[in-house]
Order: sequence, then C-alpha cells, then structure tokens
Amino acid sequence: MTRAVAAVAAVLTGATVVAGCADDAEPGAEVTLLTHDSFTLPDSVFDTFRQETGLTLKVVKSGDAGQLASTVSLTPGSPKADAVFGIDNTFASRPIEAGALEPYQSPMAAGGAADYALPDSDNELTAVDRGDVCLNVDDDWYASRGEEPPTSLRDLRDPKYASQAALLDPGTSSPGLAFLLTTIGVFPQGWQDYWKTVTAGGATVVSGWEIAYNQLFSAGEAQGDKPIVLSYASSPAATPGTSALLDSCWRQVEYVGILKGTDNLTGARKLVDFMLSPTVQEALPSSMYVYPVQKGTPLPDGWVQRAPVPSWTVSLPPAYVAQNREAWLQEWRDAVGR
Repeated sequence: MTRAVAAVAAVLTGATVVAGCADDAEPGAEVTLLTHDSFTLPDSVFDTFRQETGLTLKVVKSGDAGQLASTVSLTPGSPKADAVFGIDNTFASRPIEAGALEPYQSPMAAGGAADYALPDSDNELTAVDRGDVCLNVDDDWYASRGEEPPTSLRDLRDPKYASQAALLDPGTSSPGLAFLLTTIGVFPQGWQDYWKTVTAGGATVVSGWEIAYNQLFSAGEAQGDKPIVLSYASSPAATPGTSALLDSCWRQVEYVGILKGTDNLTGARKLVDFMLSPTVQEALPSSMYVYPVQKGTPLPDGWVQRAPVPSWTVSLPPAYVAQNREAWLQEWRDAVGR
C-alpha cells in the first residue's frame, strides 16, 4: 500500500507523550494514539472524531509496526499513549503476552471486524484493516525495455530478478516478517535455501517499507532502480503500471488496542469504536491503500480491477508463528549473513 507520510492535524512526530489524564467528559480532553510511521488519515476524520466525542485526538508515530509492537511490549502498565494502532497479526502475540493491552470488545466489531479476531485472545486487539503483503512489479519498467517481468516469487531465485528486488528485514518490518512467513509456507523444507539464493543473487534488504517503496522502487516517489519490491496487493491501485504477484501473498491485518494503564480508558474505548465507524473505514482505502474490515464499506472506483484481493494467501496458525518467530528470525539472519 502506498503509505506516504502526510501531515495530519495534531500529529506529534518523534515525541514522547504522556497519556491524557483529564476525564474524557471534560471539554477539550485528549486521547493519544500511538501508531506507526505510515499512518495517515484526512484532517476531516480528526474533526469528525472531535465533533462526535468532544475529544481531541493526538497521534504519536513510533517507527515501523515491528518497532511499534516492541515499544508497547516493553511498557506494560506505563503506556506512552491511551491506544495503539498498527500492530498486525505477525507481531500481535508480543504485546498480548506482555500484558500491555486492555481487553475491550467493541459493539461495532460485529459489523465485520470480529471476523478477523485473533484466535485464543481476549479482545485485546480489534481489527481495523486488511492488507495482503505481496511482491509488486513495475510492469512499465519491463515493457520499456522489452523484457519479461517475473510472474512468481520463485523467479527471484534467478539472479537476474533477485538483483532487481528490494525486500524488507523481517526483524524490523512487519511486511518483511509477513514475506518471511510466506516463504516458510511455500518452501517449508527449504526456505533458508531460498533466502540464501535470493540474497546471493543480489537482492537488496532494507529496514522498512518506506525506504523500499518510496526510495528504491522504480515506480515509487524517488523512481529508484529496483523494479521489484515487497509491498501490498492493493498498492497497484495507487501506482499505475504496476501489479502484484498474487502467489506471494500473506494476509496482514492491522489492529487497534487500548494500552493498559491509560488514564483515559473511556476515551480510548471511544477511539476503538471510531476506528470501526464508516468515517474511518471509508477513508482507509484512499488514505492508506488497505481494505476496510467492516462489511459493506464502499471502495474507491476501480479498486476491484486495479487491486484485486488475492484468491489465496499463505496462512500459518498464530500460535505456531508466536512459538517459532524468534527462531525463524535467527535462522533468517544466519541464511542471509546479517
């Protein structure tokens, strides 16, 4: 998904903000949302939240989703905000096991979000959006050179394509971890060899999506020199002339949760409900290029044609991922020499 960082109202970037202590019924009280660097919604959404709740929403950004999950996990009971958005299903077990989240079942979740609830959890996290992490290809780049683009993640074992790819570190990036899990699902007995081959062939591995897509990808903002990038199945809706390799996808779900220890529990609950409202759900595709989870939410014109939902995605049980994630990350580092 094209997630260029945009200025939004009342965003505090890189600051440490203490959760609002005022009672949420007090005029002008604040709710602080901790999120990842790629979060962006229109100013009108923040205005609607204030009009409907009487609360002001402040946003604090904290790196990639993986870093966000670590930050939350390390501060149980002493939160840096009232709520958190952007922890996904690859990292969700960390803050849950750390006891850093307050259970809450939103009445709005019955509209679709409940379908994406984490198994064996106690409603510590509520689904907000769905994206599918896939390899993306700059079809125009290949067409302009009269070359054939790759058609599968298996093609990256060819050095020609490996050297053209910008991939993500699974230790620092949630889509990077999602693609690692994809390779484990596709090559259960040989995923380490896959990574050895791809990196030996010249693939570039960077820390986060913003660098890979906006700086290195040939169809990104900086028009880099890599015509293959790890992104989302929905990214082509924002980037004409590109497509996603739909055999390489992992379903990624992003969640909102209440941070345990917040002084504004009622306000945080109102924020969770608001994230499932039509106001937010309808804004997500155009703002963050993800699919909303609430049923019946209209999509922008042409989305279904340009960014089809994959008919098949790799899936591993969350408990299995949680049990093996750290070992897999170490095996990945060993395989790629990091």
